[in-house]
Amino acid sequence: MAETQRAHNNAPFVFLRILLQAKSWGNSKAINIIRTDEIKSMSIILLDIGNVIASVDFFRFCRGVVPDDSSDLQAVYRKYCEGELKTKFDQGIIAPLDYLCMIGRDSLTGNFSHGKIRELWQDVFSPLEGAEEGVETLSREHQLWVMSDTDPLHFAFLLNQYSFLRERERYYLSYQHGFLKSSPEAFAYLLDDSGLAAHEFVLIDDRPENCSSAAVVGIKSIIFETWPETVAAIAALQSEPL
Repeated sequence: MAETQRAHNNAPFVFLRILLQAKSWGNSKAINIIRTDEIKSMSIILLDIGNVIASVDFFRFCRGVVPDDSSDLQAVYRKYCEGELKTKFDQGIIAPLDYLCMIGRDSLTGNFSHGKIRELWQDVFSPLEGAEEGVETLSREHQLWVMSDTDPLHFAFLLNQYSFLRERERYYLSYQHGFLKSSPEAFAYLLDDSGLAAHEFVLIDDRPENCSSAAVVGIKSIIFETWPETVAAIAALQSEPL
């Protein structure tokens, strides 16, 4: 079955640009360029979490761990919320307790217990408008697989706070398999692990670089902006004739 799908994936094709007439936003938006012979075959949506399901504010964490009289918010942000250490944490190379200990021992931060640092680290998310309703709408006709660059502490918190994430069919998480979505390896791993062809999937993600990585292995994507636009974009993909 998978070999048949891959053979189909290499067939001659025509490119089509789908334009969504979003009247409620007052403009036309180019959703994606896809293959006209693959529009109907998409059945699984790869769903990002950060800034798709919940907005992320790492400076909330920084303000919590930096002493009141310090001006080192940017330094803490650069060290723990982006860059090499954060990448290793998201890849599962650094264990959660080790990460908390690093933050607790750092001269940039205040004197907090590991429990308090964990609480502050997890408290960076806010519900994104329309997310729960959008997920419910898409799940009526598609499988939704969560694919996220995340760490164990954040993911545990998100599952606890957002019940609709607990009901998804599969989870592809960077800290488990070791790949970030900015690398095509993450999507190559997905295809190899699932045994499915690229045209079975569409990625919803807020980062263009992740969408570009997906395209390297043939997975189409929609760059997330709002939930109404995203739901309409998926509907547009389905409604186009073969």
